[in-house]
Amino acid sequence: MRCKQIVSTLLAGILTVGLSQAIAAYPDKPITLYVAFSAGGTTDITARALAQGAEKILGVPITIENKGGGGATVANGLLATKKPDGYNLLATSTGSITVRPLLVKLAYAPKDFRVLIQYTSYIGGLVVRADAPYKTVNEFIAYAKAHPGMTYASSGPHTQQQVGVESFARCNGLTFKHMPTKGGANSNTALMGSHVDFIAGSGSHLPLVEQGQFKELIIFHQDERDPARMDIPVMKDINCPPTNPPNGMIIVSPAGLPDPIADKLSAAFKQVAQSAEFKALLVKYNLPDTYMSGPDVQKGFPAEIEWYKKYFSDIGMIKP
Repeated sequence: MRCKQIVSTLLAGILTVGLSQAIAAYPDKPITLYVAFSAGGTTDITARALAQGAEKILGVPITIENKGGGGATVANGLLATKKPDGYNLLATSTGSITVRPLLVKLAYAPKDFRVLIQYTSYIGGLVVRADAPYKTVNEFIAYAKAHPGMTYASSGPHTQQQVGVESFARCNGLTFKHMPTKGGANSNTALMGSHVDFIAGSGSHLPLVEQGQFKELIIFHQDERDPARMDIPVMKDINCPPTNPPNGMIIVSPAGLPDPIADKLSAAFKQVAQSAEFKALLVKYNLPDTYMSGPDVQKGFPAEIEWYKKYFSDIGMIKP
């Protein structure tokens, strides 16, 4: 019995020393950063910029792998299976972690992740082709009432963007048909090809607005007009309550990541997120500078969950 105890103690000591050495040497090989949406959308564009900056600080390559689908649930479920060693990370949305588990049984829960940073938030709106027969949100509402069942694309079911459109529809007595995609870039393509009547934009549509191909009719997820785009109304301008609160774009690891590794990663991503170059990228896509530390983001999870619980209860998707 005593021999077994000695062996167990020795093994535990070896494992502890090995873990300490691995932490001290971190990172000593490439890191994979999964992106929960398709290439070309705002999550992908910003995640790639963060990775390019952070790999210079950390001294190892950071490889991007897009794993779009299910409103980020595919990528989230994948990351939850990975070891918490700092070599597998994910750029995703807060809502995909807090909200989707309210509706369906998934392979993960909020407790399965450690948030490293939030580097911006999704601010979306209702976007149409520039040649659409409606030029203002009120003209759009009148047209939609005369043509029920108009189609739209978003980054997936029950994403912030899709809930924003449905909140807008409920307030105005409208009905739409939803076409989910794997990300903002795919939604843009669907609208450019006239496969849908409009999209729930999330930022990647803005260059196409500037080029004159798209027009944004109303902005969701914020109470006041954007100082940079004062001509675009918000929900209160059409006598509707605000839509759902904005989700954050976050970098996460599997739960259980050792503090020293989390601190090193968080510091590297924070340095990039607060650089002039990255802030200029946010301005380009009209994304807010809403940097938050990982612990502060996770403190906000309960309030986000409660908002969506009420919303899904009000529309009859879950029981109160």
